[in-house]
Amino acid sequence: MRPWVRSAYWSATVAALLAVAVVVSAAIGPISIPPETVVKSVLNALAVPAGIETSASGVGPLPVPGVGPLTLPGVDLAFTSPFAFPVDSVHQQIVVGVRLPRILLAALVGFALAAAGTVMQGFFRNPMADPSIIGVSSGAAVGAVAFIVFPVALSTTVALPLLGPVEVALSRGAGTSLFAFVGALVAAFGVYAIATRGGRTPVATLLLAGVAVQTFLGAVVSYLQLQAGESLRQIVAWLMGHLSGAAWSEVALTAVVVPPLFAVLLAYARDLNVLLLGEEEARGLGIAVERTKRVLLAASALVTAAGVAFAGVIGFVGLIVPHMLRLVVGPDHRVLLPTAALSGGTFLVAADTLARSAPAEYPVGIITAAVGAPFFVYLLVTREVTEL
Repeated sequence: MRPWVRSAYWSATVAALLAVAVVVSAAIGPISIPPETVVKSVLNALAVPAGIETSASGVGPLPVPGVGPLTLPGVDLAFTSPFAFPVDSVHQQIVVGVRLPRILLAALVGFALAAAGTVMQGFFRNPMADPSIIGVSSGAAVGAVAFIVFPVALSTTVALPLLGPVEVALSRGAGTSLFAFVGALVAAFGVYAIATRGGRTPVATLLLAGVAVQTFLGAVVSYLQLQAGESLRQIVAWLMGHLSGAAWSEVALTAVVVPPLFAVLLAYARDLNVLLLGEEEARGLGIAVERTKRVLLAASALVTAAGVAFAGVIGFVGLIVPHMLRLVVGPDHRVLLPTAALSGGTFLVAADTLARSAPAEYPVGIITAAVGAPFFVYLLVTREVTEL
């Protein structure tokens, strides 16, 4: 069977499991909702453009020479839903307004972490590698914790044509996510800069630089925790991973960033296969090794940063899921990468469902570690791990 046919088969299978996990997760909670009601609620929430209509709120009055003040009518895009299933309004609000944003954010974050973990394991030719190996998680932690301990006002006034000065401000939660994202990228590209000499980036040097930077940033986080005071509880919750309070805006931002970056990683899946043979062999087969490494590192860092920015540090998703799927579908990244990414989304949705179903809600990072660590130890004990 051709690789892309196998990839389509496995991806469709895991995507179906992810869809089932989403529906079941949305049905579980303090108020149980039948799965068929969940599906109807989601379909009712779908909207398609139905036309353009004018509104009373327009722009103006605008000074027009020779004419005088002119008010432009407002233009809105009208939407309509092709479905109108009879669903209780309370159930509709619970599913669409409360549970679905959290579930979809979990799916996107798990997708991102598993995809990055798959690439890192192939890149370093080490099944023990994960996205944090190049300092992304540690950098995000420093950025988020620094903002929590020393919050700054993130507001500015922007002059827009026709509208004039408009004040733009970020909430505290958005500021934490922004600082986490920036911190993750600074750490990852800092590791790359340290390890690069003369235009070449040896994998061993990159690994050691990542360990050194992780250790240093861990010390910075510990120092910031000592200065936290009453913010310590919020810091601990962020560091253990969380998905509570997820909003549609966070889902939209993550959905804008993650799929295009995943497409870049998937485009380099064949090159990643060749890199498994070694850098010299890859050069001999016509692969631009250094360029490929730069693209893979940059895309992996960005996709991981997008995941941890809103969800905090969630461990074992990028480690255990690619390793487990490699045992099922094999090491060909054309098949492994999409399958592992979708499986990561499914795993994190299931883990978050367990986390929020407990009598007292737990951070999702506790669940992923509690499930992932014993299973990974079992794999190490029962299988000799010497190579990919």
